[in-house]
Amino acid sequence: MTIMAAENVTVKRGGKTILSDVSFQAYAGEFIAVLGPNGAGKSTLLKVLAGLMKPSSGKVMLGNKKISAVSLRQLAAQRAYLPQNPHLEWPISVERLVALGLTPRLPATGGLPESFELAIVKALGQCDLYDKRKQPATTLSGGEFARAMLARAIVSDPGILIVDEPITGLDPRHAIQSMQLLTEIARSGTLVIASLHDLTLAARYPRRVIVLVDGALIGDTNSLTEELVHKAFGVTGVLMGEGDSRSFTLLSPSEK
Repeated sequence: MTIMAAENVTVKRGGKTILSDVSFQAYAGEFIAVLGPNGAGKSTLLKVLAGLMKPSSGKVMLGNKKISAVSLRQLAAQRAYLPQNPHLEWPISVERLVALGLTPRLPATGGLPESFELAIVKALGQCDLYDKRKQPATTLSGGEFARAMLARAIVSDPGILIVDEPITGLDPRHAIQSMQLLTEIARSGTLVIASLHDLTLAARYPRRVIVLVDGALIGDTNSLTEELVHKAFGVTGVLMGEGDSRSFTLLSPSEK
């Protein structure tokens, strides 16, 4: 079932075209990676899909409605969004930070409502943070904070999960765990859309890859290929293995 569609989405800012006529459909249960070089428009596309940025032309459909016609309350109930490089200045506990993903009505002070506890504990466990639940979130390392923000995004069990560079700053073990978690979430029926830079993990876990270059969609495929990587990034490499064992190795000029 199509639950989201971009239709001829164009974004212009300050006389510059950031996205140009981008169109695709997305379905429940898909795990879609958005790839492209720096400045390709990945973050802008994710903000448009999340309903946080209005395109200059074109539209995003959420089911049979324009996303611009969906109220903020309805949108928050259907999709979760994790921005690139999130920040936190308040020294709230990790579990309260994660709980913020459940509802904007969460009390500012006092204990967490009991009805939220199961979902919070589950998300903390999925992101390997249960032992840090009482710790001030401002004292976490960069990688731990990234995992806490991912836990915040998944705690509400959204129908659509949009995450911008969710594995940036993570050590290899937690990067793999996070990709496995996103895969499991997609298998449960959630549409997962994630921008990524790690080509090996992009080849290994998502089941669909969308590639942007200079704001234009140049690839939409079920499998990352060496040709598409070269076209997008101008580098030569070799894809090896199958399924969860796939890897991408860059070649130096002497190895071509």
